[in-house]
Amino acid sequence: MSLNQKISDWQGRRVWLVGASTGIGLACAQALRAAGAQVVVSARNPQGVAQWAEQDTGVQWRALDVCDGPQVQATAQALLAEGSLDMVVYAAGYYQAQRASAMDLAEMLKHDKVNYQGALQVIDAVLPGMLAQGRGHISFLSSVAGWRGLPNGLAYGPTKAALTHLAETLYLDLQDQGIDVSVVNPGFVATPLTAQNQFTMPALISPEEAAREMLKGWAKGQFDIHFPKRFTLWLKLLRVLPYRLYFPLVRRFTGL
Repeated sequence: MSLNQKISDWQGRRVWLVGASTGIGLACAQALRAAGAQVVVSARNPQGVAQWAEQDTGVQWRALDVCDGPQVQATAQALLAEGSLDMVVYAAGYYQAQRASAMDLAEMLKHDKVNYQGALQVIDAVLPGMLAQGRGHISFLSSVAGWRGLPNGLAYGPTKAALTHLAETLYLDLQDQGIDVSVVNPGFVATPLTAQNQFTMPALISPEEAAREMLKGWAKGQFDIHFPKRFTLWLKLLRVLPYRLYFPLVRRFTGL
């Protein structure tokens, strides 16, 4: 059963992607543009996005630091003044592996500020407009790392768990308001963030494949869009295991 409106026709739809200068966010922006959407891309650094925007009238670039609340509000208001937003995708993310034996509070708080608080800033800026128009879609790029506690995920995992929980609660609150909500939970994707991992990443996929899976999920009206299934379905199983089984299994397979 579809939990959201199915979106297969992107022609004329206006999508704001926050945190899309590289990786999954950028690949998703490019896939949406190829499908006919009008895309607005925001991030702190333009990298290759600004040049792309200059060459395509269907692409806009708006520099944005999600940690700067007033800037988020100003950017959202400027975009809304130009027209309504059909979808907002929060793809901003920060990741540094961390374990409790080398806990770094400043790094943990930075993860929270970008991965979770930044999402709150964006929601606060766009939700009133969506409620007023009685339609829209908010999608969060979370991670399977937020499904259960994992080694090296001390700073990253809890923020993604919070993001998934936020999406679930927003869905319940907004489903009768005409606003759809979805959460994207990728496995390992070859991005600048995962490039720092010093271990073999199972079922590693490209950002382009991740973007295709996201569009497939939206086309099916899914709330929980997770991929690749050959990896994420096993993690779904781990979510329901009792701790007396889960902890030994994680130690065995990670060696940590």
